[in-house]
Amino acid sequence: MTLLLAPMEGLLDFSLRDVLTRVGGVDCCVSEFIRVSGTLLPERVFTRIVPELLAGGKTPAGVPVRAQLLGSDPVCLADNAARLAGLRPAGIDLNFGCPAKIVNRHGGGAGLLDDPELIGRIVAAVRRAVPQPMPVTAKMRLGVRDGSRAVDCALALAGNGASEIVVHARTKLDGYRPPAYWEQIAAVREAVTVPVIANGEIWTVADALRCRAESGCSSLMLGRGIVANPGLALEIIAASMGSRQSQTLPWTAMQPLLRAYWQIIAGHVADRHRPGRIKQWLHLLRRHYPQAEQAYVEVRTINDPARIAAALGFVDANAHRRQEAADSIDRLCTVA
Repeated sequence: MTLLLAPMEGLLDFSLRDVLTRVGGVDCCVSEFIRVSGTLLPERVFTRIVPELLAGGKTPAGVPVRAQLLGSDPVCLADNAARLAGLRPAGIDLNFGCPAKIVNRHGGGAGLLDDPELIGRIVAAVRRAVPQPMPVTAKMRLGVRDGSRAVDCALALAGNGASEIVVHARTKLDGYRPPAYWEQIAAVREAVTVPVIANGEIWTVADALRCRAESGCSSLMLGRGIVANPGLALEIIAASMGSRQSQTLPWTAMQPLLRAYWQIIAGHVADRHRPGRIKQWLHLLRRHYPQAEQAYVEVRTINDPARIAAALGFVDANAHRRQEAADSIDRLCTVA
């Protein structure tokens, strides 16, 4: 069984990849998409979105990261894939799964699933442009409106060089609304000879086991479920090995992870956006941890990073108050 960490635009960037892979259980990550639209991107664009490229293509915990490209022009995607390959990611993934209207409207993501021939040409062009030892993989949905062309799309991907296919078990129109139709992945898995990995709506160990049973896939890609419960991968592994002992990550172990995340985003996220990022993670953690609910309520209306840090115990609260008092005195002196 392989467990992958999903690409999630606007949520699961390198900061969260760093923290989540420290917990363990994840075998490989896929980055959020790098949009390719008519130009050959400079290397700095790739390394800004996937800074792990500057560290051997791995997170600080040593988990490999595949860089994901999104676009619809086979030639332009191939040119960018060749440049990206020079930075030695753990693989290059192609996005045929994003359901966002702005992405689909401009040619990309799940909107391409109505054209298996085009997605086959994209994969073939990228495969030719990338050194043979480097994996070229793909992520798709069941289709645009229904799953009637899912097998055709998977055959186009596998037949043109994709070495692995992740299938998100919903259509473009489904978006992220539950349920996920894991049973529809089975036909895709049976039609191709490359590994197929199931994805979508896996929040718990019970979900993971049922997804494996219904899809026939041994391997899974985890998204919001592992963000809400960072120990989920370890729990799935333990359950798969027949363990009946609880592998739940305690809240005491979550606190240093939250602190580490806060410190990481401080280095690259503007002050005005940092509170939103930590609230976003706490909001998802509420599904699994009662303590996250309490923390979220406490900071929900706070937008000052220093006050957020003090409220969550990332800094000494008294030191924060002393600094506020000193700042007030400085302002008064300046006015005087």
